[in-house]
Amino acid sequence: MNLSKDWKIPITKNSPFYSLTVLWCSGALVAVVVGLGWAPVSLAADMVGDVALLQGLDKVTARISTFRAPINGTVYFGTLEIIARTCRKRPPEEPPESVAFLQIRDIKPGEAPENLYQGWMFASSPALSTLEHPVYDVWVIDCLLHISPEMPVPRQ
Repeated sequence: MNLSKDWKIPITKNSPFYSLTVLWCSGALVAVVVGLGWAPVSLAADMVGDVALLQGLDKVTARISTFRAPINGTVYFGTLEIIARTCRKRPPEEPPESVAFLQIRDIKPGEAPENLYQGWMFASSPALSTLEHPVYDVWVIDCLLHISPEMPVPRQ
């Protein structure tokens, strides 16, 4: 790096969160943060669930229902048809997070089905991507891992 004679770089510190460079400029120390766009690197692979655990709110009756949506299966909540396409969960050694890709349609009698939502919903941030509906709210609680009868249960 070609700098003028007034600029010298005595210290450069790198960390996963930032890159800090301390510059000496005309007798004064100047600190410059080079990058703040750090994204955490996953240490282990996400676990893929067989069932998305969802909750729904009926705003008319003020009732909250918890229900399971098997992957690629159809479940109904009021007039909503919900299909969970995939569900992922971080391993226990990482910060908790469950995320599901959902397709939600409103099926009213005598009307064509209306696509309301298609995308990822995050358990830790339900307001990040929400279902916009005047009567119903739906959000992700968890991803459940199913152990089939053929799979042996690990012993400790």
